[in-house]
Formats: sequence, C-alpha cells, structure tokens
Amino acid sequence: MSTLTYLDNNATTRPDDRVVAALVPLLTEQWGNPSSAHRFGVQVAALVEQAREHVAGLIGARATEIVFTSGGTEADNTAVRGVLGARPDRRHVVISAVEHHAIFELAEALEHEGVAVTRVGVDAAGRLDVAAVTAALRPDTALVSVMLANNETGVIYPVREIAAAARARGVPVHTDAVNALGKMPVNVEDLGVALLSLSGHKIHGPKGVGALYVRRGTPLRPFQVGGSQERQRRGGTLNAPGIVGLGEACRILSELNGAHWPRMRALRDRLEAGIRASVPDAVIVGAESERLPNTTCVCFPGVISEPVVLLLSEAGVCVSSGAACSSGSIEPSHVLQAMRIPPHIAQGEVRFSLSRQSSEADVDRALELLPGVLRKVAASGV
Repeated sequence: MSTLTYLDNNATTRPDDRVVAALVPLLTEQWGNPSSAHRFGVQVAALVEQAREHVAGLIGARATEIVFTSGGTEADNTAVRGVLGARPDRRHVVISAVEHHAIFELAEALEHEGVAVTRVGVDAAGRLDVAAVTAALRPDTALVSVMLANNETGVIYPVREIAAAARARGVPVHTDAVNALGKMPVNVEDLGVALLSLSGHKIHGPKGVGALYVRRGTPLRPFQVGGSQERQRRGGTLNAPGIVGLGEACRILSELNGAHWPRMRALRDRLEAGIRASVPDAVIVGAESERLPNTTCVCFPGVISEPVVLLLSEAGVCVSSGAACSSGSIEPSHVLQAMRIPPHIAQGEVRFSLSRQSSEADVDRALELLPGVLRKVAASGV
C-alpha cells in the first residue's frame, strides 16, 4: 500500500522511533534475563527499573507500585481477580455498562463463578452518574472498576468522584486508563484510585507489554503465579525489551506534558466539522459529553459500518467499526446499546481515532473519500 492514512489509533499506535531505538539493544546485545544474579542479568534489571521509574513518574506513582504485565487486558484481569482473591469475604463487583471487553467479559466470567456483578448504566450522551455508582455499593462489594475514558466514544468518566465516594465506604476503585493515557491528565494521586491499568501499544510503545499500578497497601492476590518476579505480584520472566520500550514511551509523554493535546483536538474538530458538512444526518456519539481530544465515534444512519470500513481500507484509510475487538460483527456494540442508540443508527458506527502523529492531510484524505464510500454502500443495499 503506497499511501497509508491511519486513523485507528485507539486500536494501536505506530511505535515512536525513539521507543524502537531504546528496545532494540535488549534484543541484540543486552538480552540477559533481568532475574539472573550475574552481571549480565543485573545490567538488564537496571534498565527494567529505569523503565519502571518512567512509568511511575508519568502517572504520579511510586516505582514500587508498578507491576509489569503483558498488556492492558492482563492488567485489568489482575486488578479485578487480584482484589477478589485477597478479599474472599466480598463477592460483589461494580462496573459500568460501557467497559472495555477486558472488563466486560471478565465480569461475565465472574458471574459464572458465583461473583455478583452490578453494571451501572449511562445516559444517552454516554455519561456515568456518580450517585448511581455509589448507590450500587453493598457491604460485600470488593471493588469498583470504571474506565477513565471510553475506547469507542472517547467519553471521559468521573473516576475521581467515584473513587472518593467508594473510598469513604471502604471500597477500592480500579480504572482502566489504557485509552486515556497520553490524551488527558492521568495522575493516580489526583484520581484517588487504588489500581490503574495501562498499555504500551496505545501510547506509541510496543505491543505485548503493559502495567498495573497498585497503590501501596492494597491487598492483591497474584493472578499469574510461577515465580517471584514483580515482588511476588506477577510470576514469569519479564519482557525486558517491551518494558524498556514502554518506559521510553512514558518518558516521552512526560516530556511532552500534554503539549500535543490542543493540536490533536483541532484535528478532531476539523474531522467532525467536515463530516457534518458532507453527511448532515451523521450522528457524532457523545458529542455533548467531555471527550478525549482524539476520538470521533460517528454513526451513519441507513448503512452498515463493515462495508464502509472495508471500502475505506481499500483506499488506504484505516478506521474501525466501533471497538477494534468488535470488528467483524454487525451487532451494535454494547457501548451504543447502553447509550440506547437505535439499532438502525448504531449499526452504522465508525470510529476515527487520531494520535500525535496524525496530520491535516490524514483528516482531509478521509473526508475526501467518505461521502463517495457512503453513497456506494447505500446504493449496494448492504
């Protein structure tokens, strides 16, 4: 493909060149096991710990509170199962109805295991009510898990207020910050959460690596056992190249300090203005809510999203039909169902997601192609 217009950054991002440069030596020269006692391993361990400092520094945590994982999904599973395992007397969990599949499907699995799950709904704009979450708390509630920002719509949730209310009831809060990190302020002290998940490949880092922040003093039973790594909180040989890459991605974000957010927001606004101008009946999902500056979730009434995504792909434009994990299904996503968007509108959901590497040319290319693609799909009757 000669020209790639990549607008699917909530699915994954292109690794920053500095990230690649930082991790390559750990594949070619410094390939020792960081758990080894010899000097070769100890040198790698030092790089891992430097990366841990970078991750912790980005989110305002202590380095000792960072547990490296294989990604956001493992971090989410570790948080929820880890807290439940440490509190066997509490068998109730509260989540929102619009969580990422890593939490949403985990909740379904937990129910089969006898854990009670309360799913708190959202309004038509995707907003989550703090009072509704607080009202769902019970004496046997082990954990509240609410994402910081939605991967599909970009809507931001009141995690700080939820954490304060839950903490007053003695209930820890976990937040999935995988799609929020790098697009809004994320500070664990400001949020007041006990646990927070993040992932490397969403912030221009490598795939297959993530981290879980565990506030000091939070009881957590290891989800993955088989070694004493990560202070006995996650067994298994550390993915040193990935961890170093994640650390570098976090270091870069700390250095940027949000300087890229206004430009990202301007590109998103340019995209949405262009969509509204060329497709007047398009529905920008969550437009009335506070959203991430990079995400546009739009529904095109009267069409099905999959052919739209495929035709744009043939022209070199990468977008998503809702959440990437849902691609291939014409069923409305659980997020849009929770927002009570009618099925004939929701089935036309397309997500455009930008990054700091996106350009005006990317946006304009998508806007140039979109009307013709929509006409072709509508004419086909699919």
